[in-house]
Parts: sequence; structure tokens; C-alpha cells
Amino acid sequence: MRPIPSHQITEAVKITARMPGVHGAPVHIGYPEGLGIQNINQPDFGDAVRIEAGEIPVFWACGVTPQAAVMHSKIPFAISHAPGHMLITDIPDRAWIS
Repeated sequence: MRPIPSHQITEAVKITARMPGVHGAPVHIGYPEGLGIQNINQPDFGDAVRIEAGEIPVFWACGVTPQAAVMHSKIPFAISHAPGHMLITDIPDRAWIS
């Protein structure tokens, strides 16, 4: 989730939607309850993000789902991301952009 000033949301969607293989457009814009998030101030992973006056929460798909799958599989070693950082891999960015 990233809070974005309301006047910049259209531009953020336009920019990220151009890169569906890398990040893609947001999956939800607006109230966290629409995604089943009961308390935005107590996230399951990472630190809470303050939403300032005039900002709207914008949600993109993230690495938490694969991270949870890796943790559940109990494999002996994995490299993943920390909150606010993306997946770590040895594949260069240019390989993902067509």
C-alpha cells in the first residue's frame, strides 16, 4: 500500500499500467476495508504507513503472498524481500520488459 495525493492517482495508474510484466496497475484504490483489511495501522507484514490528509491509499499486488508460501513450505533457504523492497533475483530487469 502506498498513500498517494489524490491529484496524482491517475498519473500513478497510467505509469504503472504500462509495465504489466514488472509491476502493473494497482489492484485497489481507496478504503482498505474493500480488500478485507480491518486495521490499516496494524499490518500483517511490515510497518504501518501513515495516510496524510489529502492522500488516498493505493494497493498493488506485492511479494507478501509468495513470501508466505515460501515460509509455509519450510524450505531450508530462500532469498526474499523486506517490507518496502521487492523480490531479489539474479534476473536483470531488462529480461522482464518486452
